[in-house]
Amino acid sequence: MSDARLHPDPALCLERRAAQVTAALCDLCRGPGGKRDRQLLYGDLVTILSERDGWSYLQAEKDGYCGHVRSAALGPVQKATHYVSAPASHAYAAADFKSPDLIGLSLNSRVAVTDHSGRFCETPVGFIPEMHLTPLSAPATDPTEVAARLLGTPYLWGGNSRWGIDCSGLVQAALHACALPCPGDSDLQETQLGTLRASGGDFRRNDLLFWKGHVALVTDARTLIHATANVMAVTFEPIAEAIARIEAAGDGPVTAHRRL
Repeated sequence: MSDARLHPDPALCLERRAAQVTAALCDLCRGPGGKRDRQLLYGDLVTILSERDGWSYLQAEKDGYCGHVRSAALGPVQKATHYVSAPASHAYAAADFKSPDLIGLSLNSRVAVTDHSGRFCETPVGFIPEMHLTPLSAPATDPTEVAARLLGTPYLWGGNSRWGIDCSGLVQAALHACALPCPGDSDLQETQLGTLRASGGDFRRNDLLFWKGHVALVTDARTLIHATANVMAVTFEPIAEAIARIEAAGDGPVTAHRRL
């Protein structure tokens, strides 16, 4: 059976039209008005496959994920030049931090910089502080360092932003900021990312540890970072404590240790 997350429903494929997300953040739902599976950020590219009653069925370019998004959150493609490399930022009405803020943008949102004004970059959504943006040609190089930028972000099932993120969303955000491909869910990450390592230790920075329905990034030989419902936030945790706690809670042992 094909995975509906990654393979479009032929019955809903009535067109193919390129678009991008123009809302700061939108839910990618299993059905129109249904459960959130993941989220899309401003500037994410998509292919619209059909549209009905204010909902667009689409496939996201960044990970192939299929689902339904409110059509009002989509617009024409604008060639992005930069991505938000800060945990979050604002676009302002003018090149002045005292001017009205127009939209909030999360880490990895993509924007088209059209001009510069002092310490601000001009974009179609407003003026964004230059220090919060990085050219797409200069991705980050350390996924764990990117994940740490989101320390304290609230846990949100299916979340992909600074305003709420889950375990697989954190890993995807960290890898995408480094221009590394990454699927959206932990079960897909477990089979597609890196190479499998023998269990029992030898943990290195940027290794991935998987449990049933959970994933974490290793920061050093003794510590990991993850978005966990245990504290409802992105947090550091000793590896040994996390392994013992998760198993004691009934969620089983580590299912895979993979190295990027």
